[in-house]
Amino acid sequence: MLDLQLAVVLGAVAASGAPDLGDLQPSAARQMYRQIFASGDLPLADVTVEDRHIDGPGGRLALRAYTPRGEAGPRGAVLYCHGGGFVVGDLDIYDATCRTLCHDSGCIVVAVDYRLAPEHRFPAAVDDCQAALRWLAAHAAQLGADPARLAVCGDSAGGNLAAVLAILAHAEGIALAQQVLIYPVTSAAPGDLPSHTELGEGYVLSRRAMQSFARHYYGGDGRAPDWRGAPLLADDLSGVAPAMVLVGSYDVLRDDGVHYAHALIEAGVPTTLVEYRGLSHGFINMAAFLTAGRLALDQVGAALRHAIG
Repeated sequence: MLDLQLAVVLGAVAASGAPDLGDLQPSAARQMYRQIFASGDLPLADVTVEDRHIDGPGGRLALRAYTPRGEAGPRGAVLYCHGGGFVVGDLDIYDATCRTLCHDSGCIVVAVDYRLAPEHRFPAAVDDCQAALRWLAAHAAQLGADPARLAVCGDSAGGNLAAVLAILAHAEGIALAQQVLIYPVTSAAPGDLPSHTELGEGYVLSRRAMQSFARHYYGGDGRAPDWRGAPLLADDLSGVAPAMVLVGSYDVLRDDGVHYAHALIEAGVPTTLVEYRGLSHGFINMAAFLTAGRLALDQVGAALRHAIG
């Protein structure tokens, strides 16, 4: 059964006649995404915020570091990769979410402003996030963080990037204590899993939008060419960081998260799969007006606190 608060939200969206993100050009989709987030931001948690720039594969790469107020001392640090289908989203849109995670987890949160498609196609986003993780591992002490307590986290497209980073980190010898994947994209193309069709219309993220984003990011027919675009294609997941995977029962990406969690378990990776009954895609971003969405964000913060806090 659909969450009652979410049903009200979806009804209002349908009545508004707002276009589907998949029907818009990237510039218009980005503007609409900003408007959506502006209508539902959480109250700003009282944390310290610092903007930084590092040398990235495509030039200057922007990072935003969030540090809890209070007692000093090394803390755990988490690299956060935002959602938005690899096409929309930025540091400002996810500012309230990252502030909340920082406050709730007691950890330093570093958000990365990776390059977006179609201007910068696959694997630009992967390359930028990998550069950010390498920087964080090498410079954690500059932020007051403990390099031995690192994690990655992301939602949707950012969940895809966090999963890929966990595989890359293991291969490079960067020790991660946790990966938190919030309704991640893990399959190679829209239509590959049953939920893409069953839940592809009417639940925030449509299959049509997924197809549009995939074509922008991967080019051609919108199919990921290798595991860096679809971690379900990875040959070996053994040894990657322990995982927490969150999915919604009414999310078009539900099966992406479920299948990836099972793949991790089969590879011997300690994995917790949490399914939020009645919720759709984007539920942590609706925490301002969905009680269950706020509980999910609380759970992410608690998981990070337990793993690296």
